[in-house]
Amino acid sequence: MMVTPLYAGLLAIWYVVLSIRVIQYRGSAKINLGDGGDVSMLRRIRAHANFGEYVPLLLLMIGYLELSHTSIYVLHALGATLLLARLIHGISLSFTKKWMFGRFWGTAVTFILLLIAAVLCVYQGIQGHLAWYGMRA
Repeated sequence: MMVTPLYAGLLAIWYVVLSIRVIQYRGSAKINLGDGGDVSMLRRIRAHANFGEYVPLLLLMIGYLELSHTSIYVLHALGATLLLARLIHGISLSFTKKWMFGRFWGTAVTFILLLIAAVLCVYQGIQGHLAWYGMRA
């Protein structure tokens, strides 16, 4: 079973929602480029951009972990948690003015996931190298 495409697809749908929020507001506020000094526009832009800054690397690491036969439960835990973290972060920035809970926890959980996935990828990399040279960890 392929786990990464499920979360990549769900996250892509959320990315489209964040993109549409930027485009719609840009049209209604008549802001051609940048944020035009409009705080609401800036929040929407940052929610969209922040997603693009963190999600691709995490999906790439989850994909590598899946290819290295990491437990399906670990993969789903990483994917579902990433989806939840990015949803609450995006809602906080793009849909509200002061929902700090979503912004704080969306960011914190994303950083925690980055570290967990990084450690798992390093572990898999070491295991692969040791296996290649006929050694055991």
